[in-house]
Amino acid sequence: MTRQTGASPLQFKLAEDAAVAVEHIGEERQPLVIIDNALPNPDGLRENAAARNYAPIGPYYPGVRAAIEDASTEALCMSLQPIVREHLNIRRERWTGSCFYSLVTTPPERLAFIQRLPHFDGFDPEGVAILCYLGRADQGGTSFFRHKASGFETVTEDRFPSYKATLEAEVRAQGAPPARYIGDGAPLFERTRKVDAAFNRMLIYRGVMLHSGAIDNTAPPPPDPSRGRLTVTGFLNPVP
Repeated sequence: MTRQTGASPLQFKLAEDAAVAVEHIGEERQPLVIIDNALPNPDGLRENAAARNYAPIGPYYPGVRAAIEDASTEALCMSLQPIVREHLNIRRERWTGSCFYSLVTTPPERLAFIQRLPHFDGFDPEGVAILCYLGRADQGGTSFFRHKASGFETVTEDRFPSYKATLEAEVRAQGAPPARYIGDGAPLFERTRKVDAAFNRMLIYRGVMLHSGAIDNTAPPPPDPSRGRLTVTGFLNPVP
C-alpha cells in the first residue's frame, strides 16, 4: 500500500467542487452524466492504484483490473446516490456492486472477437456504470453506439435474443470485425456520442447502453498504471 500523505488517497466520494452536467443521447435519449473534477484526491488514487496487483477479470475488458475494497465502493455509491436519483431517475436507497482500478493493456491485434464490438454491462435497466478517468486525456475516452440493424442503443433481457440473433447473422454474412479497437462503429454500429477523456472526469450511465472505450489503434496506452489508461470502473445495482 502506498504511504498516505495529506488527504486520504481512498476518498471515493464526489468532490465538493465537482461540475455535474447531463445529456440525453441517441434516439433513445438515454441519460449520460458527465462530472468534471469528480473525486477529491485523484493524484492520491493514482498512487494507490500503482501499488496494486492487476489481473484479467472476465472476457470482455481488454486489459487488467484490481478490485477496490467494498467499503470504498459503498462510500462511492452513497456519494453518487443523489445524482443517480435525479438524472437517471433510479430511486433506490440501497446498492450493491463492485469497483476496480482498470487498465487497458491489450494491443489491437490481440483483441478477442467480443472485444471488437460495443458491449453492455448487464440486463438490469437500473444497473449503473461508473467510469472515472485517471490517465492522460489523449489515452482514449468512451463511445456509445446504436446497432444499425435493430436500432437498439440499449440491450435488456427482452431485447437480447433478437439482438444476438441479428448480430450473429451479420457476422456470418460479413465476417468478424477486424482486430482493432472500435472507431465510429461501422459497418454494423453507429456511434451516437463520443466523450473525450479528461483527468478526473467521471461518466455515469445505465449499464444496458452499448458502449466501448475509444482507444487509438495507432498508439495503444502503455500497460503501466502510472502512465497508462487508468480508470476507476464501477458496476452498481439497486437492492430491491
